[in-house]
Amino acid sequence: MSSGKSAKWGDLGIRTASALILIPAVIACAWLGGFWFKGLVLLFTGLIAHEWVSIVHPKNASQYALHMAAAICGALFPDMFGVEIALLAILALALASGLMVRFGDSVSSKWSYFGVFYVGFPAIAFTLLRTDPTYGFAAILWILLIVWAADILAYFAGRTIGGPKLAPVISPKKTWAGLGGAVAGSTLASSIFAYTFHLNGIFALVVLAGSLALVEQAGDLFESALKRFHGVKDSGTLIPGHGGVIDRVDGLIAVAVIAAIFGFFRDNGTSAARGLLQW
Repeated sequence: MSSGKSAKWGDLGIRTASALILIPAVIACAWLGGFWFKGLVLLFTGLIAHEWVSIVHPKNASQYALHMAAAICGALFPDMFGVEIALLAILALALASGLMVRFGDSVSSKWSYFGVFYVGFPAIAFTLLRTDPTYGFAAILWILLIVWAADILAYFAGRTIGGPKLAPVISPKKTWAGLGGAVAGSTLASSIFAYTFHLNGIFALVVLAGSLALVEQAGDLFESALKRFHGVKDSGTLIPGHGGVIDRVDGLIAVAVIAAIFGFFRDNGTSAARGLLQW
């Protein structure tokens, strides 16, 4: 194999090994729900908070505390006090963070105002989706599968087909072929999932999955723009072959937030999971 081809696929082995370790643990926590799933959400959003602050607010203990508080409020408050209180808590923390940025001495940018929302909103979304005793696990599993399928097919389509770049200034490696692969992967995963679990409205779920694949790619580009602005290659080094936690879940958290909002309003504010899957 040529050196060019080796470089193109050089990270495949370690990425696969990391996935084989992480995926069963994530699915198990989602299936168990309750303490286990809240702990998982708190762990991952806490790590997201750590990585975000390390990039955007380096060595700022106060911002670290506010972002970690956002993870805690997002993971625990929806069930304890209701989603409205959780959202108000996130807004209050974002206001405190923003005021600290505006009147503090450290160098700031537009990115300095997004972090609390980037941590807190996904925590609320995952917690809200999993709360439903009937559809909660299915909704989480559906989201995980369509995002993983989008990632996998985008990876292989981008490296196999190549072609025009999707957003060369933000992410030089992303191609339109990769975007097409992401949409194909998510729609295929959604159709198989809906058929396997005998869900109604397979076509609607396929269309929804394809739309969320675009959200997933947008979430990836958002993180790429963050890293490019701050001059870092990866958000961290925790996950071999992937970089940091944000590198691994950037698209997933974007999909979770949009899916939770869509499902919540479609079911008239009752169950985000049921509004997402029941057609």
